[in-house]
Amino acid sequence: MKSMRRILAYLKYFPVQVTLNILFNLLHILCSLGAYVLIIPFVELMFGLNGVPEAEPELGFNQKQLVDWAFWHLYQYKAVHGIWGCLLIVAGGYVGCSLLSNFFRFMAQVFLGIVRNGLIERLRNDIYHKVTILPVAFFNSKRRGDIMSRMSNDIADMEWCVGVLQSLVKEPINVMVFAGILVFVSWRLFVLFLLVLPVGVWLIAKIGGRLKRTSQRGQSELGRMVAILEESLASLRAVKSFGREADREGLFGEANNSYSRTMVKVARSRELSSPLSEILGTLALVIILIVGGWQVIDGSIQPSVFIFFVIIFARIIPPIQAIVRAYNTFQKSSASAERFLEILDADEVIVEKPGATVLEGFKDRIEFKDVCFSYRTDPSDKSADGLVLDHINLTVPKGSTVAVVGPSGAGKTTLVDLLPRFYDCTQGTILFDGHPVPDLNINSLRSQFGLVSQNCILFNDTVANNIAFGAESYTLDEIKAAAHIAHADEFIDQLPQGYDTPIGDRGLNLSGGQRQRLSIARAVLRDTPVLILDEATSALDSESERAVQQGLDALMKGRTSIVIAHRLSTIRHADTIVVLDHGRIVEQGTHDELLALNGLYKKLVDMQSFA
Repeated sequence: MKSMRRILAYLKYFPVQVTLNILFNLLHILCSLGAYVLIIPFVELMFGLNGVPEAEPELGFNQKQLVDWAFWHLYQYKAVHGIWGCLLIVAGGYVGCSLLSNFFRFMAQVFLGIVRNGLIERLRNDIYHKVTILPVAFFNSKRRGDIMSRMSNDIADMEWCVGVLQSLVKEPINVMVFAGILVFVSWRLFVLFLLVLPVGVWLIAKIGGRLKRTSQRGQSELGRMVAILEESLASLRAVKSFGREADREGLFGEANNSYSRTMVKVARSRELSSPLSEILGTLALVIILIVGGWQVIDGSIQPSVFIFFVIIFARIIPPIQAIVRAYNTFQKSSASAERFLEILDADEVIVEKPGATVLEGFKDRIEFKDVCFSYRTDPSDKSADGLVLDHINLTVPKGSTVAVVGPSGAGKTTLVDLLPRFYDCTQGTILFDGHPVPDLNINSLRSQFGLVSQNCILFNDTVANNIAFGAESYTLDEIKAAAHIAHADEFIDQLPQGYDTPIGDRGLNLSGGQRQRLSIARAVLRDTPVLILDEATSALDSESERAVQQGLDALMKGRTSIVIAHRLSTIRHADTIVVLDHGRIVEQGTHDELLALNGLYKKLVDMQSFA
């Protein structure tokens, strides 16, 4: 329940709505009680079970004095206006109380709806914000489908929980008010009910604990099922090309079946508490009818008052059942809240220091000083085993073009990922114009870089909006100019709606080369002082590559560029070529200098020449 208390702490943002909801619930309860109280004079008028007191009784605050006083005035009114006049007054009062009760109930629901939707809106905003600021490393160990399930299904489960929150506010008040009336009418009869209550509380607590454990397992299995679905959709072409539809269908079916079996157990546990509470309530009612009937016979309680007691006692059972259902819902939602808070409480790792320096631009150089990096999560582990980057020392002067080459897995992409702080160094430091990168404002640091990745990141939007992604201000002419430099305008002009053409999910309506050219156009439009080109032309055919490379060459003039390339022909004119192997810089120099060394770079060039 600790997790749910944290979720409900969001209620502090809606003090007025919560207060009004409680107020209208109280008014609803009081009007409902008023309607039930009117049952006593109605029964008395119809059947005359108690008779007329001989003289006006003294008004007192115990049950007998109050009832005798009320009956004396009722019969006095009856003597003047007749029985039909009294019945009309009682009936009118009953209708009035019922109308007011339902009106106040409606108003309570209105304000509850505002609170529920506002709270869930804040939860969604907070979790989305958290996801956007978490480091890339967090998602390397998580399945995207499971994260999506936590952000959708788990939040929906908590929304249902907030919906029954009113039961935990209103129904306990209901129970206390009606319990107070029962004690006032006959505390001896009420004690009989209390004898049964502890057994019910114990059974409900046991069921609630099992429900929470089962729900937690169910939510995890739902996350696994959504993850399988997301993976299948993302890799649909591979699934079809390798003929693995049946395998993926079997995997999904197994996860779906496991989730269904778990949810059957959840439903069984959730529904078990309601009949148990009703059985216990019925048992208590039977005992009360027997004992109360005996008290009516011996004259210790008036018949109409006993009827009122029985009706109120029957009325107290539904609120108790509602509390039980709300408790079980809270137990079920507690499992979802724990999964939700696991992301919300995740360590950001990449933390901006208070008073971080804001960069005004790039003026001098970028320096790697004895930089080591490992994907291991234990920061205290400084061993060389598992290091992706091992004691990197490198200087990138402003305006230069530095190419990073090496075999697959050498650490090239990891090297450039450290610059915008997608990760932090395990050891050593990176200086940007003499400032340690961890001391810089993250947004101002990342605004210095334009990134074109080997994996094109495009959105289900128009061509123009994808090119303009990341640019704070732009015009259509600037978008077209960027597309022209990236050699993308020739295919954009042939699209049905030109720059307003939607490109589909992740740009799948375009070819690989077209998607890559849009990514390049985006970097061109952003016009940052430092370009990071991670296999920027890898998806292009030879003709398009040559045209795009000419545009990139023009773009990189006078600009600092860090280029990762497998096609060594595209970086032969770089100012410095850095050769990585197993996380270490093994060679460094110009194209001609590295060829003269007759080392790894020469070997890579020869292999591509032979190819």
